[in-house]
Amino acid sequence: MFRPHMFSRRSFAALLLSSVPIAAIMAQPLADPLPSWREGATKRAILEFLRKTTSRDSSDYLPPSARIAVFDNDGTLWVEQPIYAEVVFAVDRVKALAPLHSDWASREVFQAALAGDMASLVKGGLRAMGTIVLASHAETTPDTFHQLVSDWLITARHPRFHDRYTNCIYQPMVEVLTLFRAYGYRTWIVSGGTTEFLRPWTQGIFGVPPDQVIGTTLKTTYSMRDGRGELVQLGELESLDEGAGKVVNLYRSLGQRPVAAFGNSDGDYEMLQFTTTGQGPRLGVLIHHDDGDREYAYDRDTNIGKLDRGLADAAANGWSVSSIKNDWSRVFADHQ
Repeated sequence: MFRPHMFSRRSFAALLLSSVPIAAIMAQPLADPLPSWREGATKRAILEFLRKTTSRDSSDYLPPSARIAVFDNDGTLWVEQPIYAEVVFAVDRVKALAPLHSDWASREVFQAALAGDMASLVKGGLRAMGTIVLASHAETTPDTFHQLVSDWLITARHPRFHDRYTNCIYQPMVEVLTLFRAYGYRTWIVSGGTTEFLRPWTQGIFGVPPDQVIGTTLKTTYSMRDGRGELVQLGELESLDEGAGKVVNLYRSLGQRPVAAFGNSDGDYEMLQFTTTGQGPRLGVLIHHDDGDREYAYDRDTNIGKLDRGLADAAANGWSVSSIKNDWSRVFADHQ
C-alpha cells in the first residue's frame, strides 16, 4: 500500500520520476489519500471535487482534456519566508558579479544586496527585490542559468530550518499534486518567480515538467554564437507573472481555463477568480500561513505573501481557506 508519508522527500521525488505510472500506484487501496491533511472542510472539498469530476456517473464529470489544476509556488508549494528563495539566489549571484559592476556600489538597492541586508530588500517590496533578480539573470543563456540555479540549490540553506530549500517543500501539497495527477489532471505551476529559476528542479521535486511551468519572464534575444544558436536573457522584465498577469500568462500557455487553483496570497487572487468563475465544477483553495511554531504566521501585514483581499473575499467567492495550523498534520516531509 502506497503512503506518501512513509517516504522521505528524496525517495518520494524519485518515485515521481520512476517508470511506474502514478495512476497505477494510486489505484491501490489507500487508507488515506492525503495522510498529511487532518480531517476538515478543505480536505473534504479536495476529495469531493476529485470524485465528482472524474466519476463517469457524476453530473460534474470532466473529460481528461478539461482536467487542469494550477498551483502557485512560493508559499503554496514551498516556504517563502523570510524572503523568497529566488531573491536569496539573486543576492548570492549579485555578490559574485559585483567586481564586474563598479556602479552597483553607489546604488542603494545593490548596497543592501551586497551587505546581505535582506530586511531592506523586503522593505523595498517587489521593486527592490525585482531589481536584484533581473541583475542576477542578465546576459545568461538558459542552459548556463539552469546550471547556476541547480548548483546553488545544492549548497544554499534556509536561514531558519538550516536545510536545503528543496527540502522545505510542503508535504501536504506534494500529496495534493500527486493525487490530482492520479485522477488524470495535468498540474501546472504558475508562479511570480521567474520561469527559468523554476524549470531546472520542479520535475524532480514536484513532478511538474519544465513545459508546465509558467512564471515571470525576461526579455530574451536569439543569435548565433560560435556556430550554435543561443538564447540570451537580458536584465529587463518582459512579463510579471503576478495578479492579473498570472491569468494572462496561464491562458497564453494553456489555451483554456483551469478548473482548480491553489494559492496563498493576494498575488494569486485573480488566478483563483478566473478559475472559479468558469462554468461547471470549480475548486479554489488558499493556504493560510498561521502556524508560527512549525513554519510562519503571516497574512495582512507583510511584503512577502500578503493575504488580505483573499481572506476578506474567500467566503463570497466560494474558496476554501486552509489553515496550516489546523489542517496540516505535518508541514515538511523530513521534519516539522
